[in-house]
Amino acid sequence: MEKISPATPALFQPLTLRAVTLRNRIGVSPMCQYSATDGVANNWHFVHLGARAVGGAGLVIVEATAVAPEGRITPGCLGLWNELQMEPLARLAQFVKANGAVAGIQIAHAGRKASAALPWQGGAHLSAAQGGWPIIAPSALAFGGDLNIVPHAMTETDIQRVQNNFVATAKRALAAGFEWLELHAAHGYLFNSFLSPLSNHRTDQYGGSFENRSRLLLDTTRAVRKVWPDSLPLAVRISAIDWKEGGWQIEDSIALAKLLKAEGVDLMDCSSGGVVPDAKITVVPGYQVPFAEKVRHGANIATAAVGFITEPQQADDIVRTGQADVVLLARQFLRDPYWPAHAARTLGHKLTPPNQYARAW
Repeated sequence: MEKISPATPALFQPLTLRAVTLRNRIGVSPMCQYSATDGVANNWHFVHLGARAVGGAGLVIVEATAVAPEGRITPGCLGLWNELQMEPLARLAQFVKANGAVAGIQIAHAGRKASAALPWQGGAHLSAAQGGWPIIAPSALAFGGDLNIVPHAMTETDIQRVQNNFVATAKRALAAGFEWLELHAAHGYLFNSFLSPLSNHRTDQYGGSFENRSRLLLDTTRAVRKVWPDSLPLAVRISAIDWKEGGWQIEDSIALAKLLKAEGVDLMDCSSGGVVPDAKITVVPGYQVPFAEKVRHGANIATAAVGFITEPQQADDIVRTGQADVVLLARQFLRDPYWPAHAARTLGHKLTPPNQYARAW
């Protein structure tokens, strides 16, 4: 966790993790576009993410990218379970880096929230007749609401297969040229559903105690770190709290962050919720920032803050006051691909534009 100098707005100071330096503290949060075919990225992904690198972001993270076909949220989700999917992602990573940003990718398995329709087609679980596929989870408990299919409770063979899938996908991400890897353990997807007692009712070594519920994520992190170079950062996105009584709490997140740090994790990306459909979430500007702050100081690890961060001064204050090391923007970047340039101007700072845009910035 680097110190902030008063000479430049905190938001625009570099951050180095391992051998990778972000040019500023602004990142493009992984945002599903539901626009791939058989997991393969296309021109939409290239333009969507490439524009944000041109716009001045320090870090550009590719959306949740499935480690296996059955790990996709929808049929339109990205994947990296085969070599065919590598080529367009490699081209994307190269473009992002050529335009000054660090190219990151989030790898994921959707668990019991997989096999769903595209959001603009309702988002409900797909039947077999609609092209749906069998889903897996720690326990045979449906998510609820429109995601009402009961998943298969994973065997230890299933667990080992998924872990191997994450390792293989991490290797492909490295071969594709990504320099920042994030494991998705939030929002009710597979790792998160193991962590939360609301979704994990197992009685074996993967259920019950905090230690057991954390086992799959820790084992997978350890295995991934062995194939992900020591010179490159590894991050984990978590749901810091479940927003429901009897669920995962911030104290659990701090304890987990300490364990993950010991396994070579460099940054905790602190989101929240998503594991049950009836959570009561209070959404206000910066509502998840306190989670990043508590994990950062409680586990002495770098964090990213997310959630309703829209204003330049708000983002700068988060970094300057030590609440988080990075701010990850999602919807705000959908509204404005050039938010970093506009934020710099607001904060009295100037970004160096691409040559092609120099006459306009």
